[in-house]
Amino acid sequence: MDKALTAIPIENQYCIDKEPYYQEAGSEISLYEAAYQLRIPMMLKGPTGCGKTRFIEHMAWRLKKPLITISCHEDMTASDLIGRYLLDANGTYWQDGPLTLAARIGAICYLDEVVEARQDTTVAIHSLTDYRRTLSLEKKGELLQAHDDFQLVISYNPGYQTLMKDLKTSTKQRFAALEFGYPDEETETAIVCHESGIDAEMAGRLIQIARHARNLVGHGLSEGISTRLLVYTAQLIVQGIAPIAACQMALVRPISDDADIRETLDATIQACF
Repeated sequence: MDKALTAIPIENQYCIDKEPYYQEAGSEISLYEAAYQLRIPMMLKGPTGCGKTRFIEHMAWRLKKPLITISCHEDMTASDLIGRYLLDANGTYWQDGPLTLAARIGAICYLDEVVEARQDTTVAIHSLTDYRRTLSLEKKGELLQAHDDFQLVISYNPGYQTLMKDLKTSTKQRFAALEFGYPDEETETAIVCHESGIDAEMAGRLIQIARHARNLVGHGLSEGISTRLLVYTAQLIVQGIAPIAACQMALVRPISDDADIRETLDATIQACF
């Protein structure tokens, strides 16, 4: 291994050097900072693509703390979070999982879309989210006391709630929560312009299409057009793609396969352009 890399403290390898762009929509920054000072576990609630991940990246940069992000999925096991023994030419050795590493070095650990993980896996975080702030490494015979700077943050999309796929109440009540939604028109315009380089007038047209689609949630759409998709569309237009084609490609086709919904949204796009 490169000696220069091994000389860098591991926590520095997870620090964010450049400020992630984030437009505050309310008082979420000050609220989160207060929660971090108390190391209260946090839940970020909101629809897909509304800025939850960008927010936690911005806060890690703002607080100058390392950030370890874990993308949750249904096949993720407790060992994937905590760690396991591995085998190499010299025998077996213990490899910390990302949750254990974050607890050791005092990082913010972000479990993205935690509802995707199996419930028997998320139970592993419980002892880190109460007064104990410990993690049991049973296979290693170690009870890890979390670093003073450690904080656990999860993101959660309430739109995915089902009888079979939801967080247990015993898990939810271990977190304080910040609720995120799509930004107001002025803020969303600023975000789209900054992230894509498009002009405000064109960004405004895209946002009008998105707002029309969001009104269809519960009437044929499970979720509306996200700010992320608006940025993709704007980037395509800046790249030289015709606005109508860019909107169909990045705003309509990803969110619905229903012919009637597509026809409705295509008509809205035609009206805007």
